[in-house]
Amino acid sequence: MGTRKKGLEFAKHISEIIAKATGFERHLEKVKIIGGGDGVCTAEFTVDKEHVNKGGGLHGGYTATLVDMVTTYALMSKPCHPGVSVDINVNYLKGARVGDEVVIEANTVRAGKNLAYIDCVLKHKKNNAVIAKGTHTKYVNFE
Repeated sequence: MGTRKKGLEFAKHISEIIAKATGFERHLEKVKIIGGGDGVCTAEFTVDKEHVNKGGGLHGGYTATLVDMVTTYALMSKPCHPGVSVDINVNYLKGARVGDEVVIEANTVRAGKNLAYIDCVLKHKKNNAVIAKGTHTKYVNFE
């Protein structure tokens, strides 16, 4: 199976998970998974009023949620157990406002027997300016 086809199937699968969610994943209903597979996941969304803080900027907690969820989807595409979070780190570098289009790219750096390490970056779609960088470590050994 071609890489592109696998990526499209993965995107469709994750999109279905989000669409059927009744819990926390519902917060991603406006996030579109546009590609992935083999340890990678790419998504995008347009910042809307429910994504911003009182100052009108992309909320830091929502940014951390995006890092958490999109890195988990990248890990799931390995294939690998989604695991549980051990550590999440987010560095906030630039703001985003309502109407800004954001691209999220997550990449599994290493998935070992016990731990997985995934990197993530959020960028402005218009100019690739980095909004935030994140890292996520997950415990994946459930034998």
